Amino acid sequence: MDSSDTIAAISTPPGAGGIGIIRMSGPQSLAHLQAVFQPLDKSCSFDSHHFYYGRVVHPRKNKILDEVLAVFMAAPKTYTREDVVEIHCHGNFLVLQSVLELLLSLGVRLADPGEFTKLAYLNGRIDLTRAEAVIDILSARTRKGMDMALDQLGGSLYSKVDAIRQSLVQMRAVVEVAIDFPDEDIEIIDYSSFAGQVHDDVLVALEKLLRQAEEGRIFRDGITVVIVGLPNVGKSSLLNTLLQEERALVTAIPGTTRDTIEEYLDIQGVPVRIVDTAGIRKDADEVEELGIERARKQIDQADFVLFMLDAVRGAEEEDRELYATVSHKPLLLIANKSDLNKQKPQIKDFGLQKSDTPLIQISAKHQQGIEELKNAIFSRVVGDKDQWQEDGCAPNIRHKAALARAKDAAIRLKQGLETKITSDLLAIDLQDCLGELDAIVGITTTEDVLDVIFEQFCLGK
Repeated sequence: MDSSDTIAAISTPPGAGGIGIIRMSGPQSLAHLQAVFQPLDKSCSFDSHHFYYGRVVHPRKNKILDEVLAVFMAAPKTYTREDVVEIHCHGNFLVLQSVLELLLSLGVRLADPGEFTKLAYLNGRIDLTRAEAVIDILSARTRKGMDMALDQLGGSLYSKVDAIRQSLVQMRAVVEVAIDFPDEDIEIIDYSSFAGQVHDDVLVALEKLLRQAEEGRIFRDGITVVIVGLPNVGKSSLLNTLLQEERALVTAIPGTTRDTIEEYLDIQGVPVRIVDTAGIRKDADEVEELGIERARKQIDQADFVLFMLDAVRGAEEEDRELYATVSHKPLLLIANKSDLNKQKPQIKDFGLQKSDTPLIQISAKHQQGIEELKNAIFSRVVGDKDQWQEDGCAPNIRHKAALARAKDAAIRLKQGLETKITSDLLAIDLQDCLGELDAIVGITTTEDVLDVIFEQFCLGK
């Protein structure tokens, strides 16, 4: 990345729309805009952060490429803290491509994925956790995922990590004094007080962030839930009911579903990839057997299993054998067609091995018990909803790994304080812990890690 470059990219997604935006950033942004833009108002002075109406015209061919709105934004009050230009064209990809190609022919460089946001980070407008939050905003599948990403963009994760850092920085200042004056008669380091501070301000906070990292993964990336059961227990009917559309064929003929069918569902903010599988049975034809094999692979990869039983027929030996193959997975038991059985069978009535999960009574056909099922899925996956809503921080996989290493260093630091090791050895563990936290917010993050992070972005962001 060259600070003298001016970069450009299409910032709106492919496809037809009312507006498509081309973004430029760099020292020559305004000059390149003036080379291709003919404002309707000839007295146009390109005041910063003002829109101007006009046309993009090829300077050599004198050919009009589009009617547009153009805005120049002067540094540093921009997304990248450089001069930025946006050209708002009609939302046709061919139009956008022709304008972008014109700019590139004038010496503008095509931006790399995420390069605008990388500039914002490198130029100090945002820290690395906020930059990564932009990725989560772009990829959020649910409103809850979006809210979490917006919280992180607002600095929620940064503030928590920085509070831990500040506690360690204060300790490091004292430890460094002790290193500089090793022969003083007074005890510079209060070992007992520092050990308590490491526990309360560092270890407890790190453990909380690590717990939230798993919850954040669930809300950010979602879970895969596979519906499992014998043919004709109502798996496809349940999928259709959950999605509120006729996504899967439903007939009274066993073996209708011969392949896996999957869709995404929002359950209280959790993106759930729900998979309907072929009914698993012994006497299947060749095509159905292929579907059963795919079903078994989906079960192996699933985070969660919905095991369906027929509330009218009860459980037969095949049900129990199939249950035994999935019982090692986190699961919920579902008794479908419960509207046809007034007895409401319990787990013991099906003769299944003991389970710590409740049996959810539903009627997929009549949409009974569906909300209870959704609540049960959420509770098994997330746990305490109110606690999560209160804390709401979402470290990602990179953060989680750094937090785990910081915790290990903090444990060593606490043990060193309890055994009163020398100040120079304390300084090593202190710096190890601080270094991991610095990497999270981007103070000491290596170029290789930055490349991996920003490669996840789309072009134009």
